[in-house]
Amino acid sequence: MAAPLMEKLSESLGSPEPAIRLILSVLVGYPCALLYRSFFFHQPPTVIHLYHAISGLSLAAFNFGTQLYHSALCVLVQFLMMRLMGRTITTVLASFMFQMAYLLSGYYYTATEEYDIKWTMPQCVLALKLIGLSFDYYDGGQEPSKLNEEQKRSALAKVPSLLEVIGFSYFYGGFLVGPQFTLRSYQRLVKGELTDCPGQPPNSVIPAMKRFSLGLLCLVIYAIFSPHYPDSYYLTDEYDAQPFWYRCVFILLWAKVILYKYVSCWVIAEGVCILSGLGYNGLGQNGEYQWDACANMKVWTFETTPLFTGTIASFNINTNAWVARHVFKRLKFLGNKLLSQVTALAFLAIWHGTHSGYLLCFSMEFIIVNVERQAQALVRDSPLLTRLANSSLYPLIYLVQQFIHWLFMGYPLVPFCLFTYDKWLRVYSSIYFCGHIFFFTLYLGIPYLRKVLVPRKERSEKKED
Repeated sequence: MAAPLMEKLSESLGSPEPAIRLILSVLVGYPCALLYRSFFFHQPPTVIHLYHAISGLSLAAFNFGTQLYHSALCVLVQFLMMRLMGRTITTVLASFMFQMAYLLSGYYYTATEEYDIKWTMPQCVLALKLIGLSFDYYDGGQEPSKLNEEQKRSALAKVPSLLEVIGFSYFYGGFLVGPQFTLRSYQRLVKGELTDCPGQPPNSVIPAMKRFSLGLLCLVIYAIFSPHYPDSYYLTDEYDAQPFWYRCVFILLWAKVILYKYVSCWVIAEGVCILSGLGYNGLGQNGEYQWDACANMKVWTFETTPLFTGTIASFNINTNAWVARHVFKRLKFLGNKLLSQVTALAFLAIWHGTHSGYLLCFSMEFIIVNVERQAQALVRDSPLLTRLANSSLYPLIYLVQQFIHWLFMGYPLVPFCLFTYDKWLRVYSSIYFCGHIFFFTLYLGIPYLRKVLVPRKERSEKKED
């Protein structure tokens, strides 16, 4: 009965059936959270774990059918590794290798040249969750003095039960599209600690509905404009025949539209976490209750920042935080921040998939971020550029900066969304590799501009630092 209904809904909306199932599943998180608040909040932990496990597994079955065994197997293996191998670095390494190997094998055997919604999509979210679980279990056996504050908050005092791991893994607010959260946060949710009303469900309905409304608005924007900016247009003779300026502006507008696909899902899913209480983040500086513990998007920053680093910091926040916590900071022993950054971005590229476009996208991100930091340092150290940035001309500078920002945000997204070498090379060739030339020129030119625009005294002090 459900299959014909989904087919009809897919035809009437003009969207692929897997996409319809996904967005419906994310939306179903709201009634799931309401049921939890109304009937399960005061129940024993075992009952709550069962509720989360059954609801999450049902959503997995609705989307992927019998292929949910992939996630179930990985959860079971993770639990057994912690039980049998203990709090050892071997457990962490074994978990990392197994979860990533399973994910990459899934990518390899199911990969196509299109963006498909299949079991590997929630699997990539689950892989990070389970690898992070092994790190947190390992940290729980270390001396507190060896851990930073972040590690202390997520360290596990004892090995969790199988049911607890299943409830954590399949929690309806984060299984399909994220966000990432720790088992300690999930345990606090089950204990009823994540609330602004001790002993009662949190007063989070209004904050949750705000995120739901914002996510729905982003989804509507994407639904309206995405047909006008399809990925496939890049590969047409019509695109190649357009003037150079048109091809560049298309990249800019396409990038803005395509990212709403991710923004809408993440913001709607965040609303589910807020409604359940998982998004509770204590009191802010002004004494107000905060609900951003599971925020995966800072939408206002995303829309207004003229900086590449600002967009990156406001986008997929929890995944970036996970990589910073478990990859970048754990590589401190290398003694080289740049090498740690390269390794973290390489991990992100591989985690997204096996296509060459992912590697190229994150390589470009590395270059863009470092060039932007050099440019910011130049503006900060140059009296002339500082005065110009603070002058009445700044609104005009801001508009130019935003144009450059979104043009070259879209530039590395081209291989990210087109995947394969032959496709992204065709697009880059059609715009004469302008992004590569632009940033390579800046990389070489900024040191010379420093000599001209930055007083010698300032340059000497920076060199000494």
